[in-house]
This record gives sequence, structure tokens and C-alpha cells, in this order.
Amino acid sequence: MGRNLQSGDRLRPIDLAREHSLSTQAIRNYEEAGILPAADRTPHGYRTYTPLHTRALRAFLALLPGHGHQTATAIMRAVNQGAVDEAFHLIDVSHAQLLEDRRTLQAVESALHDLAPTATPESGGGSEPVAVSGPGDTFIGPLAGKLGIRPATLRKWERAGLVRPRRDPLTGYRVYDEADVRDARLAHQLRRGGYLLEQIAPLIAQVRAAGGLEPLEAALRDWHGRLSARGRAMLTGAAELEAYLRDASPVTPSRS
Repeated sequence: MGRNLQSGDRLRPIDLAREHSLSTQAIRNYEEAGILPAADRTPHGYRTYTPLHTRALRAFLALLPGHGHQTATAIMRAVNQGAVDEAFHLIDVSHAQLLEDRRTLQAVESALHDLAPTATPESGGGSEPVAVSGPGDTFIGPLAGKLGIRPATLRKWERAGLVRPRRDPLTGYRVYDEADVRDARLAHQLRRGGYLLEQIAPLIAQVRAAGGLEPLEAALRDWHGRLSARGRAMLTGAAELEAYLRDASPVTPSRS
């Protein structure tokens, strides 16, 4: 760079704050958190900033949407302490998490695509009662048979919160309604995809909150949009951070 941003124009906290509609207290807080380099002080104790601080603030605010406040703060603090490799590691972790979130979304979409419309369970099934209260209701034996799993597996999924059958008040048998069957089939698909029970539980909760599979389509589109927005925000943040690193490199200590 042709000019030294460290020794450029002297700026007040209000000058940095106004550009981004922040308060001067926020600027001071960012400096104390290590997000901004330490400011010089006038003989009267007032903070003075430089264009380099402006660049640091822009980098931090650009990192926020893609990485979140905690990670963005840690990235800037590491850079300002000269631990650039640590900052890059934090960025890598965020990208890895985004990739994992994309894989989770793909697994959910694949599982939903593989789910055929729920059929009315056949009657019969050993010593269990034939009749249940609703047309789509079934018992643990027939449901396990349709999924090709053991009844003990369904009981394990129940303990993990993946299915929530009610109990018949007269017989005490577990009764699975259409929503339970849907959740069991979705859990079965995800388990076949290698997902752990603790990973499946929040996805099943999303299906329940959406009111079924059809309303979940809108949630999946929104999920896609949020992941894409996060990925693009990471690019924007990387560009601003690179600009800050380029401007700060003559004065930023390097790790030996």
C-alpha cells in the first residue's frame, strides 16, 4: 500500500461509529474486546483512531453474518494479536460447519424424498389387538415389520424422542398414529444414512413443528436460502479481512 493507514487521519470514536450507525460506546467496547487495535490517546486521555481502525471495523462487521459474533470476535482478536494462523483456523472451522450443515440438509431432503405416502397398516400381528382407534394407527409389531427393524429399536427411538406413541388406556399397548409412523420412517431413512439418534432428534422436531412433510418444504427452501446467504457472507467477510490484513501487515507482529 502506498500510504500508512496507521499514521493517517486521526479519527474520533464518533467518526467510526457514524459510518455504521453504531454508538461510540460500541466502538469502545470493540476496542476493549480486541476487535479493533488499541487506540492512541491524546494528552487529555481521549481515544484517537486511524483509517486502519476503520478497516478493522469493516472487517469485523463483514465477518459477523457468516461466522457469528463469537467467532468473528475471536478472528479479529487473533489477527490483532498477530496470531494470523489461529484466525485462519477459526475460519476453516466455520466453513467445515457450513459444509456439515449442507450435508445434513441433503440427508433430510433425501430421506423425505424416499418416504412414500403412508399406507394404512394392515390388521393382525400376533397377540396384539387388531383394532386401533384411528384409520392410520398401528402397533409396534406391525410398524417394526414394515420398517424391517426390531420392536426394541422402536422402543429405543421412543426413549430418544424420535417417536412418541400413546398408550392404549385399556391394553397398555403402544399406539402409533400417522405422525408417529411418518417420524419412524424418517428416522429409519436417516439412520440408514449414518446419522446418530442425537442428530436425528432435532430434525424430527422440525418436521413436527412444521406440521408434517408438506409444510416442511417451505422450511427446507428457507434452510437452503440461509445456507447460501451464510456462504456468500463468508466470502464478503473474507474479502474485507484480506483487505485489513493487507493494510495491517507492516505493523502486525508475526508468529515465530
